[in-house]
Amino acid sequence: MERSLTMELVRVTEAAALSSARWMGRGKKEEADDAATTAMRDVFDTIPMEGTVVIGEGERDEAPMLYIGEKLGSGNGPRVDVAVDPLEGTNIVANGMSNALAVIAIADKGNLLHAPDMYMQKIAVGPQAAGKIDINAPVTDNLKAVAQAKGKDVEDVVVTLLRRDRHADLIRDIRAAGARIKFIQDGDVAGVINTAFDETGVDMYIGIGGAPEGVISAVAMKCLGGEQQAKLAPENDEELQRCKKMGVEDVSQVLYMDDLVSGDDAIFAASGVTDGELLKGVHYKGESAHTQSLVMRAKSGTVRFVDGKHNVKKKPNFVMGS
Repeated sequence: MERSLTMELVRVTEAAALSSARWMGRGKKEEADDAATTAMRDVFDTIPMEGTVVIGEGERDEAPMLYIGEKLGSGNGPRVDVAVDPLEGTNIVANGMSNALAVIAIADKGNLLHAPDMYMQKIAVGPQAAGKIDINAPVTDNLKAVAQAKGKDVEDVVVTLLRRDRHADLIRDIRAAGARIKFIQDGDVAGVINTAFDETGVDMYIGIGGAPEGVISAVAMKCLGGEQQAKLAPENDEELQRCKKMGVEDVSQVLYMDDLVSGDDAIFAASGVTDGELLKGVHYKGESAHTQSLVMRAKSGTVRFVDGKHNVKKKPNFVMGS
């Protein structure tokens, strides 16, 4: 892949963030998602690449999609797989909450797991604890391993997970071990990424979330030198058949980093839509809009934070609120 794609992808996530942020707190998640998707698709058409969507916008949101199989880019340039979530956290934006992102991950063609739109069990840690976790081990063992790797007591380990009824036993075990929990309502891509940055105060992510988001966050962890392990979690026979169709005969099979994103190169880009621990959301002031983005590449290990100042009058299509 061309390294110039890193900054080109930031333009895409910035556009999606600018377009969807106007819907923050207005209770209309589908309108916010539609705005992000439209803006992202428009800018994608200018990017010098031959991309194919392998992870598209979740059907679960019943919102417009960048659909699986859709071709993105100018048609000239490297052939890449694209995993995309124009608005990761539609409910977050609708309800004016934290950590909504516009997200893209790409890798050379054939290198991203074509995960079906179902649930996935995940565990993730940053670089310091990479190689120390085991998704099949009791959570207490993983907490002790992370604590040792980071030079902490278990009581000082902070775990992020989605606030869901299905996590009741996991929550009980984490608290019984003495660790602390930082709940998120939605947006587990941000939850995973936060484990790789000390300033967020998060040491481990664990729990069940979306499988498409699991592939996207795995690309981020590959770029950051962290680790994510996963297992598909089909809820019915139809989803079980979808797993088999994609070649996963045994759903208890652990998906490691090379299963989720193979090869030695990948690029991840995200722009904040609402304020979070790692990225600020879109802030408007007069004719200006400010964005903050994160872009990184696995091959070089480069991580960049990009602050953007945008002239709203010159980008009217990306900041429409109705």
